[in-house]
Amino acid sequence: MGSLVCGAACAYMQGMDRASFFSPQAGCDISAPPVSSARFSIGEVVRHRTFGFRGVVVDVDPVFANSEEWYQSIPEDIRPVRDQPYYHLLAENDESSYVAYVSQQNLQGDADAGPVDHPSIEEMFEGFRNGRYHLHRSLSH
Repeated sequence: MGSLVCGAACAYMQGMDRASFFSPQAGCDISAPPVSSARFSIGEVVRHRTFGFRGVVVDVDPVFANSEEWYQSIPEDIRPVRDQPYYHLLAENDESSYVAYVSQQNLQGDADAGPVDHPSIEEMFEGFRNGRYHLHRSLSH
């Protein structure tokens, strides 16, 4: 884990007043998550390595950002580490369409298998071209 020396944020969290903030002793250490690189981006089609379902990336969290209850519900022997990107997917399997939250270690690219058949895709994306979905212009910045 990295360490970040700060001033204003630590002073605020410790309830320091303005005069104390500017004193030399005001600094503190805050642990920050390690820097991670997302392997996939919004619009990419991916497949779960273990369960085989497919999906389209609609959002990326740089590290785990779901509930503790959700995390603990994953059996310990297959529970992924927290300090890696997690992806929000419009997902599908043979029976249904749903939204999934998946760790990077459990995904692989799957653009060659073609488009994903999820009913919410048209709300976010203009279409499937060159192996990926493209955001509606109104949603991109």
